[in-house]
Amino acid sequence: MKKVLIVNSNYYKKISNNLVFIAKKRLFSKKLKVSILEIPGAYEIPIAIRKNIKKFDGFIALGCIIKGQTPHFDLICSSIFNSILDLSVKYKKPIGNGIITALNKTQAIERSKKNNSKKVNKGLEAANAVLSILNNVPKKI
Repeated sequence: MKKVLIVNSNYYKKISNNLVFIAKKRLFSKKLKVSILEIPGAYEIPIAIRKNIKKFDGFIALGCIIKGQTPHFDLICSSIFNSILDLSVKYKKPIGNGIITALNKTQAIERSKKNNSKKVNKGLEAANAVLSILNNVPKKI
């Protein structure tokens, strides 16, 4: 049975709880073993994944970063996303990126809703990405 770790930055609890709920639901529907690691902020996601990289088959990074008045947002997002990609490639493990990057809280809430016909929940997107890699095997032609 494949094991997936959800690393959840719970700084915006309502938003991240919705992301986790949907991601878990999707992973459970495919009979995967799921563990969750709660961390305080998105910046800690890459190190949390790195510490657990050998224990799991895949990872889902969840959280929310909302733009403020300084360039901090751009620097943080770029650093986190690059680190996640580097870990995935280096260790050959799928890491679904479900970290919401939004200009305001309204946008973030819209992208984290459990039932939304306009925008797909980012937790679901990340879970689907990991599932597609875990289940993707070369086909003989």
